[in-house]
Amino acid sequence: MTSENSKTNWGQFIPLVVVFFFWGFVAASNDILIPVFRKAFDLTNLQSQLVSLAFYIAYTVGSLIYLLISYLTKGDLINRIGYKNALALGLGISALGTLLFYPAANNHSFPLMLSGLFIVALGFSLQQTVANPLAIALGPITTGSQRLTLAGGINNLGTTIGPLIVSFAIFGSATSSNTEMSIESVKIPYLILGVAFLVVAILLKFSSLPDKPQAIVESESDATTSRSSALKYPQLILGMIAIFVYVGVEVSTASNLPAYMENNLGFLTKDIAPYISLYWASLMIGRWTGAVEAFTDNMSTQKILRFIAPYLAFGVFLAVNAIAKHDLTPFYVYALIILVLIVADMASKGNPARMLFIFSALGILALIVGMTTSGMTSVYAFISVGLFCSTLWPCIFTLAVSGLGKHTSQGSSFLIMMIMGGGFISLLQGYVADISTIQFSYIVGILCFVYLAFYAWKVSGILKNQGITFDKKLSGGH
Repeated sequence: MTSENSKTNWGQFIPLVVVFFFWGFVAASNDILIPVFRKAFDLTNLQSQLVSLAFYIAYTVGSLIYLLISYLTKGDLINRIGYKNALALGLGISALGTLLFYPAANNHSFPLMLSGLFIVALGFSLQQTVANPLAIALGPITTGSQRLTLAGGINNLGTTIGPLIVSFAIFGSATSSNTEMSIESVKIPYLILGVAFLVVAILLKFSSLPDKPQAIVESESDATTSRSSALKYPQLILGMIAIFVYVGVEVSTASNLPAYMENNLGFLTKDIAPYISLYWASLMIGRWTGAVEAFTDNMSTQKILRFIAPYLAFGVFLAVNAIAKHDLTPFYVYALIILVLIVADMASKGNPARMLFIFSALGILALIVGMTTSGMTSVYAFISVGLFCSTLWPCIFTLAVSGLGKHTSQGSSFLIMMIMGGGFISLLQGYVADISTIQFSYIVGILCFVYLAFYAWKVSGILKNQGITFDKKLSGGH
């Protein structure tokens, strides 16, 4: 590894993470739109989950378009136009999507709303394909997953704030029963978002981000990348299924929570936002904890930060909800559940495969508790799934693209394609909820976590056979 790559390049990394913030803001806001659309357009649980499907299927369509253009032009599109230009292009596409919310709200059109979300996510697809490997490449490979975890933590700042801002925009000017006005008030936040997309696209275009990251250039001549395609690597194939079920369980757990709280616990739609916000804040709490190693090599400093980071993130959630004038009393007990996360993070010792296994097991446990208890105990059990999903994306992504070299951006695109799991698994859980109960429907999430635990076990052996190990940094050095 070259000397310039022995430390994280913060000057380039910071502008990059703004894009991660946007993905989180929009994805979590969908959970507020689902119950609003369900009432406004009189939809079933299954139909309301079309919001998730339209949003997440766009990632697949975007990846397929990218792979098709690369195939027809006989060269990798992102490598040709550069990583920076590809990011700016993706933001431009997302900005176009936000414009559709205006006619959609005026005409009270559910299909137009879905089309707007689809185009926003189409732009996100290109952004994700570029930004994930870029985050790993802007520093030493041994802390690549921690850098991606940190970027994910910024993503979850967006997911924590998103539901509250969108909920305020919708319910702040209308009661929850006044759905006609609610749909109208969706316009403004999304138009503002479109302007923000364009501003960041311009800023990124003039930033110092590399057009082609050093780590990927270096490994292009690597002997291990003699295979003809990214699909020749078993870690990627199994990783694609892992991304599909991971995004599925992460999204469906949250998107089915409002219906559970309304039907089983008698919550009003407008009062659910802080709980959805806590779910996504849980991902931020976990990611801030998991990102500690990206900041310092010092073991004793890391131990202290492991306790400070999660409660700092929890403090952000409490502060945001205090500003929104929500009652914080129900949330203090959650501080105890965060201790489970800290212990699990320490037990993983920074190894992405070990972390994936431990957190998947805890995810299964949380869902079982949620399914077998009632009242607020079940709500907090379901919300804690966010804690245990928190670092799974960077773990899976790092494991799946390890050793791909010049096929990294192609492999990244295949992984982004599988984000469609967020739509399909949500749809499946919505269907199970319609034919049984919402509480029982969380069996779908348990099955997702079972596969993730299997992948964690299987990929360790695959990478070991290719001479790739993540345990060397346990000595404290890089």
